[in-house]
Amino acid sequence: MAVKKEKLLRFPYPLDRTLLLVGMPGSGKTSIGKRLARIYSIPFIDADIEIEKAGGGPVSDIFERYGEVDFRRAEEQIMERLLNGKTCILSSGGGALLSEKTRNNAKKNAISVFMDAHVDTIIRNTTGRTHRPLLNVENPEIIIKDLLEKRRPLYQEAEIHMRFKEETMGQILRILVRKINDFAKKDMP
Repeated sequence: MAVKKEKLLRFPYPLDRTLLLVGMPGSGKTSIGKRLARIYSIPFIDADIEIEKAGGGPVSDIFERYGEVDFRRAEEQIMERLLNGKTCILSSGGGALLSEKTRNNAKKNAISVFMDAHVDTIIRNTTGRTHRPLLNVENPEIIIKDLLEKRRPLYQEAEIHMRFKEETMGQILRILVRKINDFAKKDMP
């Protein structure tokens, strides 16, 4: 019986800057980020968890309690701390790049990756989940499409774009590591 050989990831180039994953809620930033952290042997940090630690509760509660303006201000401060910290794989909140200050910090201190998941993938990943405050509505598909249209120009400023719809996690990781390695080679002096 023949054993199917799985193509292994090439040994990745070491990252000398934080790898910032940006994109819509439900685009896989956290699940992919955790796996990239293992591949690159650097810590994974989820900005939403850091916000929850600072705010003393779930993002949805903080968002509801303080409103979007104060939430975004706190998010900006936490993103500044994280982007100026140690090299890591950093998963941002879906709206983190709404802040010009965060975008400037990202350009200076990180390599940004736009996790450009297809709308169907985002809907599948967010349906029935209550921890995403802007998507806790009766028909989240309309909100997702509207937010994506507004945020796409900000996400597209990222140095690396990873577009996907139905690929497996293994396929996404192989493609993404190749893109990161190619960028690292190009970016080296």
